[in-house]
Amino acid sequence: MNALTILPVPAFSTLCNAAFTLRREVFVWEQKVPEEEEHDGDDLTATHFVAIAQGEVVGTLRLIKRPEHTKIGRVAVRGSFRGQGIARSMIEAAMLQARAAGEQRFYLTAQSDKLGFYEKLGFVAFGPEFMDGGMPHRAMRDYDKDSAVLID
Repeated sequence: MNALTILPVPAFSTLCNAAFTLRREVFVWEQKVPEEEEHDGDDLTATHFVAIAQGEVVGTLRLIKRPEHTKIGRVAVRGSFRGQGIARSMIEAAMLQARAAGEQRFYLTAQSDKLGFYEKLGFVAFGPEFMDGGMPHRAMRDYDKDSAVLID
């Protein structure tokens, strides 16, 4: 993998706007998520992260602090950069920063075909499968793993 820089960026900064463009590319254009579902009010308060390689934003995610956990979401990597460990590196960096700020419990909703990826990062799926953005998803968490039950 080429040199990769991962950093948090302020909402609506130049780098965050590049991340929003990447999200549109991945979610709206590639995965056909309705554009009106791609951005939400959480974008205003989330901590956004970008991965920069070869001088461009090639990955992004956001963290949303909730009372019960920190939610990881909108994980996206540009198609030509996939398979290089960028998503894993971003998630690990974001969780490390959140842990340094006292956060210990992480949650996400994963596209059902990506469960194995998140399991390798220590997450377990629970609850029923549900549709989000026109694709099946599962809730996942990295805490209270023994009580996580799948419902089908």
